[in-house]
Amino acid sequence: MSAATRESVSARRERLLGDEPGAFAVARFVRVTAQKSRRIADLIRGDSVENALATLQFAPQAVAENFYKLVDSAAANAETTEGLDRADLVITTVLVDEGPTMKRWRPRAKGAANRILKRSSHLTVVVQPREVVQAKLDAANIKNSKKKGGNR
Repeated sequence: MSAATRESVSARRERLLGDEPGAFAVARFVRVTAQKSRRIADLIRGDSVENALATLQFAPQAVAENFYKLVDSAAANAETTEGLDRADLVITTVLVDEGPTMKRWRPRAKGAANRILKRSSHLTVVVQPREVVQAKLDAANIKNSKKKGGNR
């Protein structure tokens, strides 16, 4: 399904992809801190889907399992809704946002209490075909070379 035949577009898709081909997947309220999630997000950002899945499968961090499911879901969404080839997909965007924090109390000595913060995060993965990503990179390189005044 191309962007021209799409009747209704969600605001999230418009913000993440616009009219470009691709798909995304979102996992909300994941019970892991955003700081820990960003370490894994940096590992897979810009990687192909197959390489990212292999990396995530053997990563020791607990959140790698959540990212594995998310990348797999985004690739399946691209295959199903857009008709794209899974082997040709690249992870273009990985967003890790903070979710709500649950506040708990822990008893301490002399009747005091300490606050325990149980943080959560929202994870988003966007995949696009390799040709689209390459075209964007080429356009950015041409634009940058014109700003610098060409070859010197």
